[in-house]
Amino acid sequence: MAQRIVKNDMVKIISGPNKGTTGKVVAVLPKKNAVLVENLGVKHRKIKPSRLQPTGGQKDFHVPTPLHKVALVVDEKTGKTSRVGYVKNMDGNKVRLARQAKNKEIK
Repeated sequence: MAQRIVKNDMVKIISGPNKGTTGKVVAVLPKKNAVLVENLGVKHRKIKPSRLQPTGGQKDFHVPTPLHKVALVVDEKTGKTSRVGYVKNMDGNKVRLARQAKNKEIK
C-alpha cells in the first residue's frame, strides 16, 4: 500500500499529549507505520564517557509518531486537515487527493 503521508508534508497531531501542534515530516518509517515530525518527539539520552567523547554528554534523537495520530494539513493558514486518497490522472500517474478539500490535488 502506498504511503499517504510523505517527507516534507505538513502534518497536525490529532491525539496524544501534543494534540493540535503542527510540524514538517522529517522521515517516514513504513515498516513501523510511523513518521518523524520536526521538533516533536525529541528525547535526550546521556552518553557514557569514551575515547571519542572523554567527558560524555547528551544525545538528542527523534521518537517516531504513529501514522494514525497525524493528519495532513491542507491549508497552512487555517490549519485545516484532510484525509488522503489516490486516483490515476490522464497520463496514468498516481496523484494524491485531499478528500475534505473536494478532491483537490496535493502537490
